[in-house]
Amino acid sequence: MGARPLAAQQLGGRTVFPFLDLPTGAQQAALGGMNVSARNNDPTMLFANPALLNPEMDGRLALSYVAYVADIKQSTAAYVFNTQKYGRFGVGVTYLSYGNFESYDAAGNSLGTFGVNEYTVGVSDSYTKGKFTFGATTKLAVSSIAGSRSLAGVGDAGVVYKHPTTDFTAGLAVKNVGYQFSPYPGTERGPLPLDVQLGATIKPEHMPVRFSLTAHHLQQWNIQYLDPNARGQLDASGNEKKATRSFGDNLARHFTASAALVLGKGLNLRVGYNHLMRRELRLDNTSGSAGLSFGVMLKISTFQIDYTHATLQAAGSSEYFTLSRNLDSLFKRKE
Repeated sequence: MGARPLAAQQLGGRTVFPFLDLPTGAQQAALGGMNVSARNNDPTMLFANPALLNPEMDGRLALSYVAYVADIKQSTAAYVFNTQKYGRFGVGVTYLSYGNFESYDAAGNSLGTFGVNEYTVGVSDSYTKGKFTFGATTKLAVSSIAGSRSLAGVGDAGVVYKHPTTDFTAGLAVKNVGYQFSPYPGTERGPLPLDVQLGATIKPEHMPVRFSLTAHHLQQWNIQYLDPNARGQLDASGNEKKATRSFGDNLARHFTASAALVLGKGLNLRVGYNHLMRRELRLDNTSGSAGLSFGVMLKISTFQIDYTHATLQAAGSSEYFTLSRNLDSLFKRKE
């Protein structure tokens, strides 16, 4: 697939399997869509950074559903378990459906409908040594259009540092390293959407807010896209003045920022901002609230519910729902 459901972003157009960049859970989406340092009990965060696997996730299953614009839907399942000998493991499956499309022959006769979908199946492993946790993920990525398929092997690797006494974590992740085993018929192999991310999360003492800042696409400085067909502004003489590259705007596109208001153990409110998304998904005359995301985490009994509303542009938004529970405690109660 050459376009991601969020829109035809400039970075996505250069790679295959761009859906690998999409956030899979409500928490990650609420934190600006990219976060490698938010360490908590949410199993879906293993997709953000495998080094985020930690004891709070042990035995937890998370099911996530995303409703994008039109008929585009995404479903994710993630489960984490600990082995004393081989480390802490996470398994994850995510499935993205673009809906059904009409098919026609050369004469315009209907041939019925066909589906377009993409999915990954992966296993993550992490190991903690002192203040550092090291993690890696290996997964198979599949893209399917009308019965034709493209396959790729993908790997993520990361490390997380957790301060022993303060609520501070820092993370580094290298994501989507791999190889396209088989491209679509008639197409050539392309690069995967490599992304090197570095971030930190901190909750100041005596303050009920947890802040995160994440830098992404560190392997590539210039991620600023200028549409060559876009109309420029007119100067005083009536001459068209085309937009030029800006150091400040390009720098800002490398960062996402977020904050989580901690209202006890059972309620969090989250807000995130992604400048790259805002700039690339803005309309010609306005940006609206593109790039902003708002989320809430609520615990009810033994269940945790996460919801996020992420604004794409004036044309639509996406809704994220994640439900998680500790299965170990469920089985122990039955015994």
